[in-house]
Amino acid sequence: MKRTPVNPWPWSLNFGYNQAEIIEDANRQLVCAGQTSVDGEGNPQHAGDMRSQMTLALDNLEAVLGGADMSLANITRLGVYTTDVDATMKSFDVLGARFGEAGATPPMTLLGVSQLAIPGLMFEIEATAAD
Repeated sequence: MKRTPVNPWPWSLNFGYNQAEIIEDANRQLVCAGQTSVDGEGNPQHAGDMRSQMTLALDNLEAVLGGADMSLANITRLGVYTTDVDATMKSFDVLGARFGEAGATPPMTLLGVSQLAIPGLMFEIEATAAD
């Protein structure tokens, strides 16, 4: 798969994402459901702790990707939903560290929402990946 970043302005790179990417020669595409801070039984974890919720949601996303023999480096688009944008931005280094280690800067959208599907959850991340 060939990825070509499209960044008419460089500011988004400071936040760890490209404005767009041209994806060529991809073999498979994986569309992931939103991943949250839940355990293997679907029970919410880390009530009130944004940083821990973000970490577990990323762990869960990596598990889904791994099930398809992919990694964060394969992500071509991210959607992030949070009930507290300020708290998410304070812990955004959690995403930056993970994606930085993977050498990945996929296009991303961050949206503030009034609530997520399960009470107590504050952060959800969905992804599209390809290889």
